[in-house]
Amino acid sequence: MAKHRYLVALGSNMRHPRHGSPRRVLAAALTALDHGKLDLLAASRVIETPPLGPSRRRYANAAALVRSKRGPDEMLRKLHKIERCFGRRRTGSAWGARVLDLDIVLWNGGAYVGGEGESDLVIPHPSFRTRRFVLDPAATIAGRWCDPLTGLSVRQLRARLTKPRAAPR
Repeated sequence: MAKHRYLVALGSNMRHPRHGSPRRVLAAALTALDHGKLDLLAASRVIETPPLGPSRRRYANAAALVRSKRGPDEMLRKLHKIERCFGRRRTGSAWGARVLDLDIVLWNGGAYVGGEGESDLVIPHPSFRTRRFVLDPAATIAGRWCDPLTGLSVRQLRARLTKPRAAPR
């Protein structure tokens, strides 16, 4: 069976009782992404970013390239299992504080929409093009990976997002 490659975004803004600070949570999560049937190919450095939404805690964010035999829906289930092992509970409230968030951003199979009844997974991640906390770390390890919907590389998407804009007249 072919191996797939995934670009995974990692985020944390809560301490963990065993691992400690959000930065250490991400370090432990990277170890979990290099275990069993998952192979960690590359990891970005961790950056700190302000929160989106109502949370007041700063986030630690990173990106990882992971190889696995798992298809997208099975990979998402594995990432959710890792999140649960770190104490993440999906309560339905968006934008809240969380000990660990793992999102599939891109994969080497192009665009993907979860199978009927399987999941609500959409690849590429619907919001990644507008999020510096995803694009900044991702550009350092997967800058040439292309968004199958726009044809632009991660590096180009980041440049568009960070490009200075002229003030309106």
